Amino acid sequence: MVRLELLGRFRVTYGETAVPDETWTRRDTAALVKILCLAPRHRMRRDRLAATLWPGLTPQAAATNLRRTVHLVRRLYPGHYDVVPVESVGDMIGLPAGRVWVDVVAFRSGIAQARRTRSPQAYAAATDLYRGTLLPDDGDEWLHPHRTDLHRDFVAALEEYASLLEAAGHLDEAARVTRLHLAADPVAEAAQVRLLRVLALAGRREEATRAYRDLTAPGAEAQHLHTELRVRHPARLSALLWEQVGDLRMAAGDTRHAVSAYRSGLELPGPAPEVARRHRLAAAAHLGENDDEQAERHLGLAEELTTDPAEQARIVGLRAEQAWRRGDVDTALCLAEVARAHAGMYGTAADLARAEEAMVLVTHLRDGWREGLEAELSRSGAALDGATFGHAFERHHCVGLRHLLCDKHSHGMAEDARQLLTRATDVRSVRAQAFAWCLLGESLLLRGHFDEAAGCLERSTELHAGLDVNCGAVPWLRLAELAACRRRFDEVGPALRQASAITAAAPAARHTWPRVHATAAFARLELGEPELAVRSVRAAAAATARHGGCQSCGASLHPVAAEAYAAIGDAAQARAHAASAAEIAAAFTGSAWQAMAEAAAGSAALAAGDPEAAGRRFRTSAELHEEAGQVYWAGRAHRQATMAARGHVV
Repeated sequence: MVRLELLGRFRVTYGETAVPDETWTRRDTAALVKILCLAPRHRMRRDRLAATLWPGLTPQAAATNLRRTVHLVRRLYPGHYDVVPVESVGDMIGLPAGRVWVDVVAFRSGIAQARRTRSPQAYAAATDLYRGTLLPDDGDEWLHPHRTDLHRDFVAALEEYASLLEAAGHLDEAARVTRLHLAADPVAEAAQVRLLRVLALAGRREEATRAYRDLTAPGAEAQHLHTELRVRHPARLSALLWEQVGDLRMAAGDTRHAVSAYRSGLELPGPAPEVARRHRLAAAAHLGENDDEQAERHLGLAEELTTDPAEQARIVGLRAEQAWRRGDVDTALCLAEVARAHAGMYGTAADLARAEEAMVLVTHLRDGWREGLEAELSRSGAALDGATFGHAFERHHCVGLRHLLCDKHSHGMAEDARQLLTRATDVRSVRAQAFAWCLLGESLLLRGHFDEAAGCLERSTELHAGLDVNCGAVPWLRLAELAACRRRFDEVGPALRQASAITAAAPAARHTWPRVHATAAFARLELGEPELAVRSVRAAAAATARHGGCQSCGASLHPVAAEAYAAIGDAAQARAHAASAAEIAAAFTGSAWQAMAEAAAGSAALAAGDPEAAGRRFRTSAELHEEAGQVYWAGRAHRQATMAARGHVV
């Protein structure tokens, strides 16, 4: 094997023998190898490679230089290395197939594996591969995007790694990794706060104070925690900090580590109201882990310890979740209604938002989502336009997507949306009208009625603009998707920027970020830029690790991701996304879900070098999309099947 290292330095090793540094005195020979290390499948077309190496030369002169440089690279190594350092296949030049290990590829594959497993050991192995900035001594312009992306990946991985260590109680190691994070990104406020928090939890309060003084421009949250360190009792502060860690892991969808953090907080003494709250939070985490026995124990203790009506309402909300998880949806509906009523009387705006969101989910599970939404309109009317209901309508968008992709409901969704629009207009709810216009536009878009869809989605964005700033990302997302389908690529970026700005402030970002990045990746694929599509897929993985994910809202990411990875020759990642798509298809009923899974499997088959199997999968995907009434996606799958038959990856 040829081992090529680019992180922190440039080094080439054959077996146990390192190629001497003086071998690379010619800039052209080293640059040729470096470019191929970073290229998809370590291959590049001759004309593109020549233009990258010599951007100021004519194509003819650059091609001449390339031939000479390839010849020089091949002469650099003695014959006993038993490998051709650079191969030519047709109009492609590449590194020896199956004979190279590149640290950049291993680093990115390691992070992907760590995110799938949420294993601190996997994060340790991946981040250890980042030995420093990509080729720090090189100033070539083509390197800058790669360098920026890799540094961003490293910082995100360190943040995720430190979060897992902290929640698992490995505080000294969490402090070490967080210091690495701050060294790479000194103004990262989340890392500033985490460093102070883990040092405090480890009983290293003086060290936490010194660390605060060493921070570069500490943020408001770090300043607040520094004050708390000085004035609050250590045991009580530790209990509150463990609760904060649990809350952060719950927000990221990591219920397993949330359980661990809440358990640590409950081991410390505190006033009865605070202990009751921690029992309720622990119960929520256990419900997320499908551990009903432990959830029941914590709920019982929370009920015994609390006399606060608002906290009692929150417990009733968890009782509703407990009921629907065990399949008793009627009881869940009754309890959710009680929780909503009590939250309205005694709770905060956040409590009411959670209760409204629970009602959306329960009515959906009871197969009465549309009726529940109409009842909500009748009950609340124009009050729905308040910021409190923004969270609930984000959930409505999630449930609406499930209905759009469900055979039972999809064919009638356009008419349902029109009826909802009429009802929303009657009760003068702008938010409900905006939602109805979006739902109608989505239905028309999926059925290929592009012009009508555009008008509906644009109307939805106009209505959302008059509401709170943290809602209305979905119509912008659909407008971006529509522009990509129409190949109006100059319209994709502005729409995605609008969606991203809204998502950054939204309370339900886990529903929207996967769709933002999936749409960006799809547009890049349509433009013939699979490397940039993969960049969007990686961004989606980082967002999911930070904010959590939603199976249904993230469903469209996996077929796009599998296609992008297949196009750059990463069969392992294509296969992983195909497996995720299959898992989602098994969880939801409908031909559209199956169609996405088949498309992802087709891309994985292509990446594995089996075009015949890929063609079968793409044809099945096309048939399933046709069954779902999704004209555009059926046509696209047919084109993929045709290209697979010709042996094309994309």
